[in-house]
Amino acid sequence: MPFECTIPAVATVLADDERARITRWDFEPGATTGWHEHGMDYAVVIMSDATMAYEVDGTVSQIDVKTGQSYIRPAGVKHDVKNAGNTHLSFIEIEIKR
Repeated sequence: MPFECTIPAVATVLADDERARITRWDFEPGATTGWHEHGMDYAVVIMSDATMAYEVDGTVSQIDVKTGQSYIRPAGVKHDVKNAGNTHLSFIEIEIKR
């Protein structure tokens, strides 16, 4: 079940070619991506200190993230991401095309 969303996160595509798509995501407090699934493997680089919540397979986790932290996920993971804190959250998402 996705998070309740009062405002959506804002996605800005920075680059997109045959090899990769790079998107910046910006979240005001309470904003969410909405329930979605990536068709490509991807990496995320955190751009601001914030509190991020995410739901995967019915399990909700919440973590404090720091600028520069990163993680990698495989394609096919259904999830929702939320800014669970009181400050702006942003990250860069790099999807790898095959």
